[in-house]
Amino acid sequence: MTEGNFSVVRVDKITASGAQKVERHNERKNESYGNINVDLERSPLNVHFKDTGGLTYNELFQKLIDEGKISTRGQKEGATIFNELVIDVNTRYFEERGGYEYARAFYEEAYRFACGIYGEENIVSAVMHADEINKAVSEQMGKPVYHYHLHIVAIPTVRKEIRWSKRCKDEALRGTVKEVINQVSHSKKWKNNVPVLDENGKQEVNKYGKPVFRKSYSVLQDQLFEHMTAAGFTGFERGELGSTVEHLEGLDFQIEKDKERLAQTEQKVNEKKKELAEVSGEVKIKQKVAATYGEIDALGSKGITGKYTVTKQELDSLKSLAKEGVSSRSEIHDLKRSVSYYQRQAMDLSSRLSNVKERLREVTEKYEKLVEVTKPYLMALQHFPDKVKEFFDRLFPPRERAEEREAPKPARKPKTRDDWAR
Repeated sequence: MTEGNFSVVRVDKITASGAQKVERHNERKNESYGNINVDLERSPLNVHFKDTGGLTYNELFQKLIDEGKISTRGQKEGATIFNELVIDVNTRYFEERGGYEYARAFYEEAYRFACGIYGEENIVSAVMHADEINKAVSEQMGKPVYHYHLHIVAIPTVRKEIRWSKRCKDEALRGTVKEVINQVSHSKKWKNNVPVLDENGKQEVNKYGKPVFRKSYSVLQDQLFEHMTAAGFTGFERGELGSTVEHLEGLDFQIEKDKERLAQTEQKVNEKKKELAEVSGEVKIKQKVAATYGEIDALGSKGITGKYTVTKQELDSLKSLAKEGVSSRSEIHDLKRSVSYYQRQAMDLSSRLSNVKERLREVTEKYEKLVEVTKPYLMALQHFPDKVKEFFDRLFPPRERAEEREAPKPARKPKTRDDWAR
């Protein structure tokens, strides 16, 4: 399966209450992970381009407030205080260019890109993960292949001028800048300001006559691609629409491989069951031979003197049984050990078979849901890629309009007696 190489940057919003979960994942503070692809033995290979100096994300945030370097003035409770940028390129892109060392150099440059957006002083943590195996690519290449990607947690700030109010006693100060703060604000940081132009180079407007701007995250994709290629990292394309298709293909490949592993495991279980049946049959035969020891008790007759006498035929039979008993005793012991071994093997394989079936069921269910949700998008993308891009550019109203809807309405001023008189 041929894959294209795409760069992708995703921006997630994080509140103070949600920071702990992100921190545990990024900094590998969990003892185990729901993501079965995490290999904790490789976690020491993860690279920190910046860390918190031993503080938690929230502790560092509060420290910056206490030092007056950032301000949450005007922020509501439960607001976004962190952004997480996840920067990613296809696994094969790095593997074909040197693997770990190339990925480290690539993401170090990507970290510098993020510093240009947020300011290095506002970067809380930047870590390259090198401990997540890509099972699909590993199967294809016949060796363990790891997926390198970068997690950056940063504080979104904008410079804001605080001016003296009109009620200031000193008239000369009214309206002048009182102080400049670094205000924490996700919406202002990612405010759309790049216009959408028509074929004539004129800015487009929506049905309300408002100017239309490109979504800021789309602009970010352009900026990342341009920065990395200018720094000498080539061989990949700007990722946007292709990333979903690639994910589906990779998931489909993984399902097929899980099915193959399931079939192989079932075959092994059947083989072990057959071996167990054969060994059990041999044990029964040997036990039947051993059981003839009981016949010895029936041999011979008691004489007048109280002694037992046997005929020559009985003596020969007794000797034969004794010899068979001695030889079969060792064989029975060995066969019983074999039965125990194969029983354990069968139980182990049955357990693994059950786990593989459950894993296949979960992955198949996720795959079917993902295909169903994205089917219209993928069909439109295949036949009308330009129209799809145009649709997404026009889908949402400008951020200014969204902010107006979200902003609380000013409290109504109570009317005075003079107002009623008027």
